[in-house]
Amino acid sequence: MRSALVLTISDGVAAGTRDDMSGAALADRLGRLGFSVERAVAPDDIDRIAAAVREASGHVDLVISTGGTGLGPRDSTPQALSALLDYEIPGFGEQMRAYGRTKTPMADLSRSLGGVLGSTLVVAVPGSVGGAMDSLTAIEAILDHALETLGGHTRHAADSRNDRAGEG
Repeated sequence: MRSALVLTISDGVAAGTRDDMSGAALADRLGRLGFSVERAVAPDDIDRIAAAVREASGHVDLVISTGGTGLGPRDSTPQALSALLDYEIPGFGEQMRAYGRTKTPMADLSRSLGGVLGSTLVVAVPGSVGGAMDSLTAIEAILDHALETLGGHTRHAADSRNDRAGEG
């Protein structure tokens, strides 16, 4: 079973003054997709976000953060992740925004992204329930393959057909 951490990034949730609706929705959906899900909360603070992601990397397959991807003065998730990730996977952000655009033109304002830290896939999605769930829906088709590849399973069916064709 694959493991995931849903990390909610919100000053209000961290302070206990706001309910974590997007984190709950993401955890529920990931559970239905077959993930064992942990949850955590961090305030909108670059160092605290980085520490939470760093702590989770290596013991979960996926970290999906929700919140802090907008344009607000406290939205710092992309900055925290950019400084931390080994590398970014541009297609994740592109796919999430493209799908979101079918729902709202405001999707282009999202700074959602995906990348890798060690062998852990890290994905940052918006903090609204709709934005978070649309973003997860957008990447579901590539999520398994990304995790398999990060796990070292890099051989594709087409590769094995080509290898057999060259035999003999």
